[in-house]
Amino acid sequence: MNTLTHLDQQGAAAMVDISTKADSQRLARAGALVQTRPEVIRLIEQALLKKGDVLATARIAGIMAAKKTSDLIPLCHPLLLSKVSVDFQLDAAAGQIRIEACCQLSGSTGVEMEALTAASVAALTIYDMCKAVDKAMTISDIRLLEKTGGKSGHYQYQSAWESTDA
Repeated sequence: MNTLTHLDQQGAAAMVDISTKADSQRLARAGALVQTRPEVIRLIEQALLKKGDVLATARIAGIMAAKKTSDLIPLCHPLLLSKVSVDFQLDAAAGQIRIEACCQLSGSTGVEMEALTAASVAALTIYDMCKAVDKAMTISDIRLLEKTGGKSGHYQYQSAWESTDA
């Protein structure tokens, strides 16, 4: 069984020492799901919400959040990200917005937390921009979809809705 890496020998919280780890190409994709009503999706698609372009704002918020992850999550290393993308798939009939965030870098630690933070903040931004028309929206299914690079290698979560394109 793997041990927890953010605890020292006495059980206290500690930042992982990555100084001796080799750099490698690293990628992480994370997803989130916003559930709302079909009419809210139509308002987003037609840019009829008073706060502005919901998806453009959520994309920028997700990218900014990925860049600030080490300020938000204790013990995360500040990373020099080489790419962050946030994409959306709207399903008006189901009233769903699927969010996928992807982070990449060449470095000595992974970017899973950055991708998860980007997806989460994008979802929260959608909620904030649409709450005037649907306070009952839910955010769920925040999860790591894929990671590559590093000692642990490749991981891919399989679900019915996430894409298989990396």
